Amino acid sequence: MVSSPRLKLSTAAAAALLALPHAAQASVQYPVGVVTAGTIGALTDTLNFTEIFGATPADKSSAAWARGSFHGLTTFARAAPLRCFGDDAEFKYDVAVVGAPFDTATSFRPGARFGPNGIRQGARRLGVDRINVPAKIRISDHLDVVDCGDVPMVMTDNKVALRQLELANAALLSRTSLRSYSGKSIAKDGQFHPRVLTLGGDHTITLPLLRGVASVYGPVSVIHFDSHLDTWKPKEVDGGPWLPGEEIPVSHGSYFWYAHKEGLLAPDNANIHVGIRGAINSWQDYDDDYEFGWVISHAEDVEDLGWQGVVKKIRDTVGDNPVYITLDIDAIDPGMAPATGTPEIGGITTREIKKILQGLSGLKIVGADIVEVAPGYDTQDEITQIAAANIGWEMLALMAKTPLVE
Repeated sequence: MVSSPRLKLSTAAAAALLALPHAAQASVQYPVGVVTAGTIGALTDTLNFTEIFGATPADKSSAAWARGSFHGLTTFARAAPLRCFGDDAEFKYDVAVVGAPFDTATSFRPGARFGPNGIRQGARRLGVDRINVPAKIRISDHLDVVDCGDVPMVMTDNKVALRQLELANAALLSRTSLRSYSGKSIAKDGQFHPRVLTLGGDHTITLPLLRGVASVYGPVSVIHFDSHLDTWKPKEVDGGPWLPGEEIPVSHGSYFWYAHKEGLLAPDNANIHVGIRGAINSWQDYDDDYEFGWVISHAEDVEDLGWQGVVKKIRDTVGDNPVYITLDIDAIDPGMAPATGTPEIGGITTREIKKILQGLSGLKIVGADIVEVAPGYDTQDEITQIAAANIGWEMLALMAKTPLVE
């Protein structure tokens, strides 16, 4: 059972209540009952909203109900809302959560533009200030996490929308983080920068996000949880809709080919797909994938090797490199996460993904995203959105555990 917060009155407010006639006192069931024409002035001048709105706040003063604190908005895991691109640009933080409402480069079911809101809805019971028991950490003890809201992305021009996200992400990464650490930062400029957790959005958004991360840290090892490779090379097809020489646009199935081409990925096959089980066009797809810098862990590995074996393969692949984690929710079995654009049966369970992520403790996570959550296909109990939110919470825990130092 979840108990309701006990509403408390300040001393002055209690005195105003006692001044009421005895009959009036007897009829008061809630503190709002004391607000009358004769008492409203005394009450509103002395009410402590920290006590009224909070069950057990650590700070008993009204200062806790400040500009940067949680105001009942649906932010990710109750992170403080911040106008990161506007009036609050001068505020410092360690991790920015940002939404990327984009889904016009999908190949099957659309709807991931509503993913950021859905994931935040799924995170309502989580808190960056609550202890993650299996991970043995409270995120807020180590990181100041804020929710910057969604990047405004136009819905009618993919190039413009992805450019908007790229610039917004770069702006966040270019700032100086609130905390600094002993030791030298792994960033190219030697400074400590905020990290970004992005809520998608279809998987195409990972390309502009990697551009920003690579500009700060250089090429990074990517841990890619997905049921599909997403490294398909764009190519003209005889009889296809594109004219000779016409550019084939990036999509949620080809963005990693572009990332490889642009030098954003760590060399020597230090990038790994996890959870792969989707159909391919030919075995050449696997040969190309290896050429583009990847190794593969199939979904069946979780059963054949156990989650520990999958963790070992991931850690052996990425080594001590800076790591970016991107998770397509279709990596999770559709029985536990049905609300996605390209579902594939036989996926990872939510318990297994938690264990795998927790097994990555100590890796230098420079950023992360969760993509392809399409709430319109979810069940009534929002299981996909809840799963995605908890995965994001685990990603923040990984960031909290390991400072980005050499």
